[in-house]
Amino acid sequence: MPQMTVPCVVYRGGTSRGVFFHGKDLPTDPEERRRIFLHAVDCWNPSQVDGLGAGTSHTSKCVVMAPSAKEGVHANYTFVQVGIGVPVADTAGTCGNLMSAAGAFAVDEGLVPVSPGQESVEVVVYDTNIDRTLRIHVPLENGKARADGSFLMSGLVRPGARIRISILNPGGGKTGSSFPLGTRTHLRVGEDVFEITLADIVNPIVFVEADAFGLDGTEANALLSSREELLETLNSIRDQAAVSLGWAKSPEEARKTTPAVPKIALVAPPRDYVAESGERIRAEDIDVLARMLSLGRVHRTFAASALYCLAAACLLEGTVPFRTARGNCGAEERLFRLGHPGGIAEIRVGLTADGKNVAFVGMDRTARRILAGDLCIPEKTVA
Repeated sequence: MPQMTVPCVVYRGGTSRGVFFHGKDLPTDPEERRRIFLHAVDCWNPSQVDGLGAGTSHTSKCVVMAPSAKEGVHANYTFVQVGIGVPVADTAGTCGNLMSAAGAFAVDEGLVPVSPGQESVEVVVYDTNIDRTLRIHVPLENGKARADGSFLMSGLVRPGARIRISILNPGGGKTGSSFPLGTRTHLRVGEDVFEITLADIVNPIVFVEADAFGLDGTEANALLSSREELLETLNSIRDQAAVSLGWAKSPEEARKTTPAVPKIALVAPPRDYVAESGERIRAEDIDVLARMLSLGRVHRTFAASALYCLAAACLLEGTVPFRTARGNCGAEERLFRLGHPGGIAEIRVGLTADGKNVAFVGMDRTARRILAGDLCIPEKTVA
């Protein structure tokens, strides 16, 4: 079968991995671009053995980078969540982990000017998915993004160079409001009613308390993944939330047409637990416990965009996370410590002057360039 080639670079950013493209190297036709994304990670096989994915939501990702025409902005960043076992290329949400790799890519690929001997640079990126500006502080070495360093982030076992991400005015990027359904609302799924908070801060995320399902938030991923009835209920709540937003006419349509967002997460008060690595996490070292689903499955760690959203919601009175988290009252700016299967994530959050919305969210990540080359794509295929 004849194949075409497209230049690409693979980066690990945070706990995600993605295939990065220059916009100029992709066809202008949206369907042709979509076909490239689907083949890049292999959306058709659940194992993604025929592409660069790995059968997980945090490795089934593509990114398009391009110079920005916006004043004071170096580059545009467009994230694509690719389906696993289904031909989906979803740009509805963004990826908070790969933002670190976007900063590194902008440096490595010459989208931001760097002077000889410069030790760091602030890369200004426009996130097209959520219509928000990112400021990404990237350490340098010999004019390129530095990969090695002493910062060890949760979810990884090797340290790297600390990349600091700040997202400005992150609320309402997809819906126009940080809480499009109110700070708390009730959703009916079958015969049951669940109290939720749907927060649209970086990405739209549905938060529901773990004890509504008889859970305490410390459950291991394998246990949660084995609870098929639980997963179906959580996915049904997510689907109904998408309907409530007007994104779909029915839950069935929502599952097919907008599978990537909103995501759904369980929250619980701090407790001692054991991370997936075997590390013992103490309740006094965290402010809230959380577990989440992405593309219908239990996330191995916790999506960075959802970490941003959760930390912000913990600071805003009236939300389910605010009620669940410890020590949230009265703060205008805080460092939240979120306990998830990968360990502890620390998120910086600052409120607006009136205390009713989020001025910024920020997190420290690491990133590494893994390979650069030509991606082979079949000339003709059925998507």
